[in-house]
Amino acid sequence: MTERSGQCLCGGVKFTATPKNGDVGVCHCSMCRKHAAGPFFAVDCADSLSFKDETNVGVYGSSDWAERGFCTKCGSTLFWRLKDKSVNIVAVDTFDDPGTLRLDHEVFIDEKPGYYSFAEKTQQLTGQQVFEMFAGAQEQP
Repeated sequence: MTERSGQCLCGGVKFTATPKNGDVGVCHCSMCRKHAAGPFFAVDCADSLSFKDETNVGVYGSSDWAERGFCTKCGSTLFWRLKDKSVNIVAVDTFDDPGTLRLDHEVFIDEKPGYYSFAEKTQQLTGQQVFEMFAGAQEQP
């Protein structure tokens, strides 16, 4: 994938990031739904997220190991990331041109409320499976 540019709703936060692939994931966990006011559609950009100016980037430590970013001017949801910044999951519609990306997977499917569903067939992981996946990645050399 190539580097893409993006910004928040008001343009107060501008960034570049390189998606690992063309896959869009959706998180249905209760924290993401509260933060994004609905399911969180996002792209894994590994450690490539870079801001032009971080003045308007707000960060909320939502757990001992992860944090969520937003624009302090307009409130746009920007990212979810590990506190060491090695994994940055960037809100897909903050990219200037997300057109070639495709919905691929859903996480925390066990927390998805019953009032919505998607037509696309995706890989679906429970919260427990996600935590096991992260634990396995941390054990790798």
